[in-house]
Amino acid sequence: MKLDTDLQAIQEVRDFLHEAKAAQKQLERMTQRQIDDIVKAMADAAEAEAERLGALATEETGYGKPADKKAKNLFVARDVYGAIKDMPTVGIIRRDESRRVWEVAQPVGIVAAIIPSTNPTSTVIFKCMIALKARNAIVISPHPAALRCCQETARVMRQAAEKAGAPPGLIHCLSQPSIEASNELMKHKLTDVILATGGTAMVKAAYGSGKPAYGVGPGNVPVYVHRSADLPRAVRQILQSKTFDWGTICASEQAIVVDQAVKVRLVDELKRQGAWFLNEEEERKVASVIMIGKGLNPRIVGKSPQVIAGMAGISVPADARVLIAEESEVGLNHPWSVEKLSPLLALYTVNDWQEGCRRCIDLLELGGLGHTLGIHCEEMPIIEAFGLEKPASRIIVNAGTTFGGIGATTGIQPSMTLGCGSFGNNITSDNIGPQHLLNIKRVAFGLKEMETPDAENAPAVQTAADRAVQALQGQGKLGITREEVLKIVQSVLSEMQVK
Repeated sequence: MKLDTDLQAIQEVRDFLHEAKAAQKQLERMTQRQIDDIVKAMADAAEAEAERLGALATEETGYGKPADKKAKNLFVARDVYGAIKDMPTVGIIRRDESRRVWEVAQPVGIVAAIIPSTNPTSTVIFKCMIALKARNAIVISPHPAALRCCQETARVMRQAAEKAGAPPGLIHCLSQPSIEASNELMKHKLTDVILATGGTAMVKAAYGSGKPAYGVGPGNVPVYVHRSADLPRAVRQILQSKTFDWGTICASEQAIVVDQAVKVRLVDELKRQGAWFLNEEEERKVASVIMIGKGLNPRIVGKSPQVIAGMAGISVPADARVLIAEESEVGLNHPWSVEKLSPLLALYTVNDWQEGCRRCIDLLELGGLGHTLGIHCEEMPIIEAFGLEKPASRIIVNAGTTFGGIGATTGIQPSMTLGCGSFGNNITSDNIGPQHLLNIKRVAFGLKEMETPDAENAPAVQTAADRAVQALQGQGKLGITREEVLKIVQSVLSEMQVK
């Protein structure tokens, strides 16, 4: 009897999980050296295949640029690997001799990995590497629009890992991704933790599965340009960041908030470096294709300015790098204010940094709480005020938010999964790494004896009883035993709240 497609997909999930469970038990017994050799082999394979996998991703999804997809793959193979390669994940990983506490790493087990269509190959490489570094197995549920490139990337990772000594069955990628299959994967008893990167609905489903989950929310990233900013540098960094892979990374800038005092100079610099400002009619036409209902129009995601302009029925120069519209309002009724995941930027003008602060919060509250904020400024007190007040987990200073947020140009841990903290209903505000896929057990040695009230008062109780017995003996009243006297004294002391 042939199973329906949805039943086949569910059965595939169950089969993969059982294979992954058996393989993970073997991986768990490996040494740190063995694990590190496996992860290095995966990083080397990712680097060797970075260009091919990047091209596959662009070809299949239609999002972004092949060269930038390659760069993202290389970022994981080099930067992420460099950050995790010496991280201890086996056995006793830390010893605090002064407190006499040992920390012992234990893998969580099986990771369910939800993969987006915007950054498919780089996210698969990333999640496979951090999962195996922490001695876990991984089952991947790709976005249907990125099925082939995710499967091929998983194959490359699996082949490299097994060639380096990993047991077969550690890495799986679903061949029939669907809502039913993803739900089965997230809720199955063998799944131990979920790494969900995708749309809001998918992240909510991960948190509603009943399993521990790291989900990341949207990133409606504002960037504030203070009057003290180095404007040529700020514009260069913003445009490089915003045009990278045509804006598909969720940490990319979505709106510029500029001080009135430097607005004219900023606009001139933006134009000089290739930004194209739309007139009112053009703004309305482009706004009409940004959203479908209350959600982002997927047809504009990761597309060039010229393609988006064509959708809107307008013409822009062939060398236009981004399209910019001046905006004054924030809300779903103002499409330029939402997360656009494309080379579209809104421009807001404010009188001072306090107003800029409020406008940035408005934009974050619309759809990017807890994610990322950029600021270009040379005055440390202003930078500090922004860092203290904003509901964002990453405050990127004088750098493009795309690269700063993922840790490519800042000291933040390199990662392709960026937590939004409780601001964005996430369990963590960290950039995710192998440390989030470990259980840490603690072996703690006794340092001192516990002093309790009973222990402190016991000698006093005993002394009182002895004195009572001696007094009765002295008076010749021996009608009760010493033990009975002791009980009477203890009872009296208890009633007096001496314990």
